[in-house]
Amino acid sequence: MQAEFGQWAIFGLFTVFIIGGGIGTVTSSNLFHAALWLIISLFGVAGFFVLLAAPFLAAVQVLVYIGAIVVLIIFAIMLTRRLMGLREAPNSQWLFSLLGAAITFSVIVLGLVLASAGNTPLLASQPLSEITGESLRELGIALVDLNQYVLPFIVASLLLEAAMVGAIVIARGSE
Repeated sequence: MQAEFGQWAIFGLFTVFIIGGGIGTVTSSNLFHAALWLIISLFGVAGFFVLLAAPFLAAVQVLVYIGAIVVLIIFAIMLTRRLMGLREAPNSQWLFSLLGAAITFSVIVLGLVLASAGNTPLLASQPLSEITGESLRELGIALVDLNQYVLPFIVASLLLEAAMVGAIVIARGSE
């Protein structure tokens, strides 16, 4: 009984992180603060993955998504000095954002209800509970194998590096 209450309490805490971070993201008129709120929200999602006994997905969530937001803060916000000097402008599109969030939430809830009623996964051909360590090992090998996915990852990393250099040049040139 104690362990079950603890799980519900942690679930509630991560839910507060996700919802609070989402509300903070869409209501903040400062770009830097909005990015920080988004980090908090994505941290809550990583916590959900830990509760679902999916530590690999939690690590990917932290490394990829939260890492991407940190890169966004460093390159897109901090390098643009002109943006930091501007006064905060109110967001005039908050009503459309709220409507879009409500529609997205409704679609997700509908999908979860339909999936739980039919007891079949909607998109996955293999439920997350059936993913074994062996399949993760095969995925890791496929990512670094010369005959499979290593070339697309190298090309993607070169494109991302070129985009970062271009962002720095544009940010420095617009001052």
